[in-house]
Amino acid sequence: MSAAAAVLLEPAVFGWDVGGAHVKVSRVDAAGVVTDIAQWACPLWQGLEHLHRTIDAAAARWPELGHARSRHAVTMTGEMVDLFADREHGVHALVDALSARLGAETAFFAGAFGWLDAAQSVTQWRAVASANWLATAQFVATRMRDCVLIDIGSTTTDIVPIVDARVAARGHNDATRLVTGELAYHGVVRTPLCGIAHRIAFRGETAGVMNEWFATSADVYRLTGELWPPHDQHPSADNGLKTVAASCARLARTIGRDAADASEDEWRAFAYAWRDAQLRAISESFDSVCAAHPSLAGAPIIGAGCGRFLAAALAKAHAREYMDFGGFAQIADEASDDAAEWIATCAPSVAVAWLTTARERAQRAA
Repeated sequence: MSAAAAVLLEPAVFGWDVGGAHVKVSRVDAAGVVTDIAQWACPLWQGLEHLHRTIDAAAARWPELGHARSRHAVTMTGEMVDLFADREHGVHALVDALSARLGAETAFFAGAFGWLDAAQSVTQWRAVASANWLATAQFVATRMRDCVLIDIGSTTTDIVPIVDARVAARGHNDATRLVTGELAYHGVVRTPLCGIAHRIAFRGETAGVMNEWFATSADVYRLTGELWPPHDQHPSADNGLKTVAASCARLARTIGRDAADASEDEWRAFAYAWRDAQLRAISESFDSVCAAHPSLAGAPIIGAGCGRFLAAALAKAHAREYMDFGGFAQIADEASDDAAEWIATCAPSVAVAWLTTARERAQRAA
């Protein structure tokens, strides 16, 4: 039997996390082992054709993706983009597009409502919308009794309490999680710096920040050396180069200066000032979340997302144990050397795939 034929005969679950800026897909075998994983930039706000191109790319990577024996588990946040009139229309459009391309048996994660088909997902759209954080947290709750999950991505930060092996979030959607502090709308790639702080230190003085899209958080973490280049998938604020020099120039603009006004070392120190500001903002949300759950005092922090280096820094600052989400999933021997990195980055896609295989194993055992 050829290798291609063997792949087609092997049942697989594909976990999809369809965001507004990226699509993340995990391939998991029947035992829940991650065999492959990938992320594609997908500027969904520019049109549904970007989603279809991403599905094409996934099909090219995994030819068995469209095979009848392959199953698909989906979670999403892409319904939020301004391509759609509102979130209901966004869920409807994404469900229609995904089920048409992936098959009528595609299952959509809906939190307390479980797994829904396309028709049910349209009816229960509120449960389907932006539930990816809950999928990740449910997966972590199968591994940890008490912890705080911090998933820092390109655009957002989720801070989710897990108590007694259950998700203990007080908020249940984006609106309520923004109130509780369990959702902070900034990340390490796409966030405009004026959205992180309105005043920032430079050369011993505190300057106001220009409310313009002059620089993004990616510029900060290019200079600190913490942004892994494969995570840097979107254009810079000025559509310019993603070099140290270009990042210095963009950072300088945020406080009305030019790159030539300071040395590279000074701009790097300025980047660390921005890093400190973002870490303080995350820490404030973290403190607020933990204050609601006294049993989590001293509990470990689980880091996920491409910005989880900040979660590790937060754990160190709070003298807490840090654990990486990438170590929670079982990885196949044939997976790439950087699979653990991508698993942590694409945590919701891994979670929905693994939760699906776990449900199927339980059904077979019953």
